[in-house]
Amino acid sequence: MTISTSRQPSPRTAILLIAHGSRLETANQDLLWLADELAQRRPGDLVETAFLEIAEPDIPTGGATCVERGAGRVVLVPFFLAAGRHASLHLAEHRDQLARQFPGVHWELRPPLGRHPGLIDVVSDRIDGPACD
Repeated sequence: MTISTSRQPSPRTAILLIAHGSRLETANQDLLWLADELAQRRPGDLVETAFLEIAEPDIPTGGATCVERGAGRVVLVPFFLAAGRHASLHLAEHRDQLARQFPGVHWELRPPLGRHPGLIDVVSDRIDGPACD
């Protein structure tokens, strides 16, 4: 009798960073910068971006890309400050739609950044930092 000790690898985690989207391309570049930085900090995770509206890729496309890249778990992280209508309603609707489209994948939505304690340090640094031109 042979006993196999090989284990099936755990499904990969993907992080889907989501911003509102803007007609101003430089505003959209902030999310791409964040994705690059996060991918360096979390090399074991897949990192993708998506936009709620205006810019591409949209959320369904970003979610599908995560699945195509092998994610079994996708964490949707809103790059939003407040829990307004988009962050509290629309993103949950997208999560639910993706869960129906890809039922074998675990979809998790995180809260917006607004009340994270680390944000206080960021705002304080901005107050003490250089002014915009």
